[in-house]
Formats: sequence, C-alpha cells, structure tokens
Amino acid sequence: MSYITTYTGNHFDPINPDPELINIVDIAHALPMICRGNGQVSTFWSVGEHCILCAKEAAARGYSNRVIEGALLHDASECYMSDVPRPLKQFMTVYKEQENHLLDVLYTKFLGSPLDEQEEKLIKEIDDAVLWYDMKYLLGEDSEGDKPETCMVPDYTVRAFKDVEQEYLEIFEKYKIL
Repeated sequence: MSYITTYTGNHFDPINPDPELINIVDIAHALPMICRGNGQVSTFWSVGEHCILCAKEAAARGYSNRVIEGALLHDASECYMSDVPRPLKQFMTVYKEQENHLLDVLYTKFLGSPLDEQEEKLIKEIDDAVLWYDMKYLLGEDSEGDKPETCMVPDYTVRAFKDVEQEYLEIFEKYKIL
C-alpha cells in the first residue's frame, strides 16, 4: 500500500502528494493527536498546540497573514509523515527531502507558493523560540542560549484534542490568504 487513509477518508500518498487530497480538516485533526518530543515530555503536548503557539507569536509580532499561516502550517507534514525528533532527523536525508517537498506542496496549496527565504527565517526564529519554552515548561530543562524574547506568553494548559482542533481551524480561517 502506498498511501495512508486520512481522517476525512482520503487515500493520500505522502511520497507523491496530490494537493487535491490535502484537507485542512485532516491536518487540524491529526496534529493535536501527535505528541511533541516523541512523547518525552512531562505531560501530553501536541504538535497542534505548538503550531498554534507559533501562529499566535507570528500574529503578536505583527507579521503578514502569509507568515502567520505559514507558522501554523510549519509542521503540517507531520500529520502525513509523523514527527521525528531533531537529533535523529538531521541524519535522515531522504526523510528531510520528502518532508520539504511535502511542505512545499502544502504551502503552495494554502499560500499559493512555497515560503521564500525570509519567510522561512521568520518562522524558524519563532519555532526555535517556542521550542525553548516547550523545553522549559514540558521538561523543566534550560535550552541552549538565552531566554528568547516573545511578544506573547505561551500557555501550556493541556486541552482536549477537539478544542485544539477547533482553535487550529479558527486560526486558519482567520488568517487564510487563499
């Protein structure tokens, strides 16, 4: 079998992604069900919650709707390919190539084109800042470097999957550009 069956019933091939089969409902449903840090956290914290925090930070910084939506979608490939911890992912060349290709397809579907270099840089800065807080609040661990400056205070209150899914969809609708 060369596909996965999504929440909405699509047969999606993450290696040869068909943009017509990408559905924001599948993304919004799956990401709250995937635990950050490969589950090595003090309490369940989802990739969906992480993406919501990134989008909120992008909005708080006054970035464009395109960057806000890009921040919300920056881990969307994980709903089709799973989450792989950074220390392992850096050695997975083929995985990273497929992930980047799928992200380009996702960004093109929802943003009209892949992210440019500046947009990638802004989102990476936000992702790294939120990761610092993830490490602090979910593991009690100080990450490398100084505490990053953020425009909003991350809230690590654990919520029901459906609540995270609903907020993800609300943010998507609020900032969507296409």
